[in-house]
Amino acid sequence: MAGVPSQSAPSPELWVKCPRCKEIAFRKEVERNLNVCLRCGYHFRLTVEQRLAITVDRGSWRELAAALAGGDPLQFKDSRPYPERLAQARAQTRRLDAVTTGTCRILGHRAALGVTDFNFMGGSMGVVMGEKLARLFDHACQHRLPVVVFSASGGARMQEGILSLMQMAKVSSAIARLRDACLPYLSVCCDPTTGGVAASFAMLGDLNLAEPGAIIGFAGRRVIEQTINQKLPDDFQHAEFLLAHGMLDAIVPRAQMRQTLATLLDLLGGRSRRRSRT
Repeated sequence: MAGVPSQSAPSPELWVKCPRCKEIAFRKEVERNLNVCLRCGYHFRLTVEQRLAITVDRGSWRELAAALAGGDPLQFKDSRPYPERLAQARAQTRRLDAVTTGTCRILGHRAALGVTDFNFMGGSMGVVMGEKLARLFDHACQHRLPVVVFSASGGARMQEGILSLMQMAKVSSAIARLRDACLPYLSVCCDPTTGGVAASFAMLGDLNLAEPGAIIGFAGRRVIEQTINQKLPDDFQHAEFLLAHGMLDAIVPRAQMRQTLATLLDLLGGRSRRRSRT
């Protein structure tokens, strides 16, 4: 598999330091290794462009709802007005919001695909993310496509308040419609997948997968420890802990993800084919 391209805004740094083992490596070597540390296997976070480059077949990507953008429905202001934060995130990522949706092929298998971008305000879920994901699932129902979603998010976007929380139910309802149509949904939890995203669509897949070491959970570690007045295990909320406790179906290293998705789409595709013939 070919290595992923550089970030949308190329970094001048030639070296990268692994947050886990502290190894310093030549950035191009890490990128050729799919942005996985060559020493300890730590999976660096990816941009949308990098995720698409290592997942979809070349030339098959067709973006949906690319022009959909949100405003400031609550006129929210903390230390800075919400429109300023949106403008900064859009300039940094060159995207209008934290999720990108479209259709593609994965090793020849047609699929509807969603990818969240943690670089856009922590991948937080607002009205636009909810609308784009709901449209993605409905598009998949209409065109008889399986759905794959890569999640990397801190949860609901506080600047949109209750409107953000409503997206949990909105997307979950769209997933229910997909399930009623007997079409498969594969959810891939990347680092991190937390808050309202973890409590809704990220854990509602027919199969829930994760990248190694991903942090997955609803409330933060300190909040839970203070609430229950107990010390949590060191690996609490890591993907490996969730797999051991039945919350995940598999942990898939990045180098194996594309082939794994293609295999699962092939296996689960029989369900949708049988439904389409009835």
